[in-house]
Amino acid sequence: MTQGRFITLEGGEGTGKSTQARALAEALEKNGFKALLTREPGGTPGAETIRELLLTGAEEKWNIRTEALLFAAARAEHCTKLIRPALARGDWVICDRFIDSSRAYQSVCGEISDAEIMDLHRIGSENLMPDRTFVLDLPEAVASKRADARDRGDSDRIGGRDSRYHRAVMANFRKFAADEPERIALVDASQSVEAITEALMINLDGMMA
Repeated sequence: MTQGRFITLEGGEGTGKSTQARALAEALEKNGFKALLTREPGGTPGAETIRELLLTGAEEKWNIRTEALLFAAARAEHCTKLIRPALARGDWVICDRFIDSSRAYQSVCGEISDAEIMDLHRIGSENLMPDRTFVLDLPEAVASKRADARDRGDSDRIGGRDSRYHRAVMANFRKFAADEPERIALVDASQSVEAITEALMINLDGMMA
């Protein structure tokens, strides 16, 4: 049986990751592939429980190291119980956020390094990496407006952090794309939903052969 493909959608708040993850899964299904749509943190019952712990409550609920450990724990569960079995079946797995979000978000404050986050990933998830990662990129003002409209004043404890934090997060994503162009593609998310999905499918064309 052919091994499946693992595709992740990344980016800051309000860039359209969830919309494109759904659209990409639907487009792959129409092209004859079995596509499994999932998200992080979450994807399995245990990981969804950790998601609730991470995203609700006051900002000071967790320090950044505890936050990184919780994300790593949720991901370990997700990889073991959902992602790896699906890939072994030959499915395409489309994930709304993965390890690059931990790298981008948890390393911003300087209390935990990118290398330490990757060490947690190696230990917890056996260093599983996506075959292709799409980083959706929008101007800050546009992304902020979209996120505000989505959340309607009820952001989660990470999404509700200040604009300086989210600016640094997006800078990290852009750096990852520059450093790893063979895996990570930076995508202009100011286009229409349909145009973005088409661009993603064109990028994946070689994997579908």
